[in-house]
Amino acid sequence: MQNLIDSTTPIIFNKDINSDVELKALYRAMLTSRLIEEKMLVLLRQGKISKWFSGMGQEAIAVGVTMALSAEEYILPMHRNLGVFTTRGIPLYRLFSQWQGKANGFTKGRDRSFHFGTQEYNIVGMISHLGPQLGVANGIALANILKQNGKATAVFTGEGGTSEGDFHEALNVASVWNLPVLFCVENNGYGLSTPTNEQYNCEHIADRGEGYGIESHIIDGNNVLDVYNKVSALAEDIRKNPRPILIEFKTFRVRGHEEASGVKYVPQDLIEAWKEKDPIENFRRFLFEERILSFDEESDLITEVKSEIDAHWAKANQEPKVEVDLVTELADVYAPNVQEIINPVEPKEEMRLIDAISLGLKQAMERDESIVVMGQDIAEYGGVFKITDGFVELFGKERVRNTPICESIIVSTAMGLAINSKKAVVEMQFADFVSSGFNPIVNLLAKSHYRWQQKADVVVRMPCGAGVGAGPFHSQTNEAWFTKTPGLKVIYPAFPYDAKGLLCAAIEDPNPVLFFEHKALYRSIRQEVPNSYYTLPIGKAAVLKEGKDVTVISYGAGIHWALKTLEKHVEISATVLDLRTLQPLDETAIFDAVKKTGKVIILQEDSMFGGIASDISAMIMENCFEYLDAPVKRVASLETPIPFDTNLEQQYLPKQRFEDTLLELVAY
Repeated sequence: MQNLIDSTTPIIFNKDINSDVELKALYRAMLTSRLIEEKMLVLLRQGKISKWFSGMGQEAIAVGVTMALSAEEYILPMHRNLGVFTTRGIPLYRLFSQWQGKANGFTKGRDRSFHFGTQEYNIVGMISHLGPQLGVANGIALANILKQNGKATAVFTGEGGTSEGDFHEALNVASVWNLPVLFCVENNGYGLSTPTNEQYNCEHIADRGEGYGIESHIIDGNNVLDVYNKVSALAEDIRKNPRPILIEFKTFRVRGHEEASGVKYVPQDLIEAWKEKDPIENFRRFLFEERILSFDEESDLITEVKSEIDAHWAKANQEPKVEVDLVTELADVYAPNVQEIINPVEPKEEMRLIDAISLGLKQAMERDESIVVMGQDIAEYGGVFKITDGFVELFGKERVRNTPICESIIVSTAMGLAINSKKAVVEMQFADFVSSGFNPIVNLLAKSHYRWQQKADVVVRMPCGAGVGAGPFHSQTNEAWFTKTPGLKVIYPAFPYDAKGLLCAAIEDPNPVLFFEHKALYRSIRQEVPNSYYTLPIGKAAVLKEGKDVTVISYGAGIHWALKTLEKHVEISATVLDLRTLQPLDETAIFDAVKKTGKVIILQEDSMFGGIASDISAMIMENCFEYLDAPVKRVASLETPIPFDTNLEQQYLPKQRFEDTLLELVAY
């Protein structure tokens, strides 16, 4: 490992490894990136693009890594890696359209700069939260392992990004699972304005590889031949011997984090020293000295590249602005899915909720070999609730994967599996723990299709709910965290029959689904359930009782509380609506039920403020006001964390308050 690489380290090119054709191709690729940047900086000042993250002085890394991989291998760049996109051959006018927010870009004007991916070029762009990118690479690499296709994956981050927990989670998972990923860290001296000595306290980022049991290397990021040749060798090696490798590229950012921030915080002499190590100027000098490139050839090359840039800019500039179309905007939030309803066949068998979920998941995996399930302790142990008990014997550990305790990177890994043509079912050990995986769910999975038309074929199973004396960290029913996030679907069944059919439907759906399973119902609720595989419609509520006095709307355990209360009050003629799906919501069923009775009470286990009952109440008031004979009533748990003690927990839950409010409403 070469330890000392800084502004004083001379760039020495080994001329004996590469052909002249390769050397010229590397130079052209770096030059193209530099000339585009120079033009973009002019256009930025003219207000013709909105923002720019400069990679000047770092072109050797993006170009060298990209040329070291085959076009069929995925590469996951960051916002300073223009050379990845140009070296992969993306037409320049499409990049220019992207940066102007036009339709010929990759996000239909919905995201900027390099926040996009393209399956056509096997590039997966970043989100601003940086860390999830590393997990996505893990998922892509895992899919490659399962396909046994011998492909490598490369993912970029900066030295600032290595401070995020996702970096450490990603390296750990990749190491434990021997995933063929090149983790490429561009150490360019500053995370925005924060220097490296305030970012980490080890000598080299590459030193961290030892702690995760993975190989690591330090490469001079300004020496394009070192980058290209060493990464080529490493990529070829992990294709044959799958494993992760951490690569630290020593380089420097000679311009601002983005142009508006400037570089006043950087000592000028340091900038000047690194400019002497400019990767393009040094390589150019080498090519001239070795008579590989002549001045005339370079002049012609510059003219050719500039002409291409100008022609493509003119084409993009003539493109009209994105046409505003409300129907298209709303339709693109979710991946298209014409759900096929598969009807059950006899026989039926009495099952608990937990048995129905387990059987549905097993049958889905039998039908579709692309499904991979992941979670803590789900393999030999069968999960803490035994949903996946026996699955290892049926499907093997490749498809039934114990994970380290790292919810965030496992959700991102699930996204990578989806990108690389697999399906992922992730079990949160408890729904409470999803807070550690919140970012990739709401910012990566939820926004993926809307941003660049990439489906996020992921189901996150969520054992949830109180009533079992589990206290504040194992009892939440946190569906409201997700029902307000466009792009997610949220399912919350109350009965075994619904749970099995809706879980199978969720797995078939190409969109991200949060599937809530109430722990207190797992072994307490039984029902006749078909043994065969079947699906139920997502977004369709179930009318459990028809009545004329009042409409009761609930879901999950609340449905059972409501039914039990109504058994005590046979004088009340109630319509009971089990929502089953919270996003999308069956508004038609809600409005129809309210119009029939004129009175409505909404019961949720979650605490009141910000819960889904509030939105349903508002919807009813806005759409059914003239049908109402009384105010809409909401009943929920207390505005406290969930207590452990049985008496405190019973006080917390809304069972008795529901009965009192129901009687008041009927008498109104």
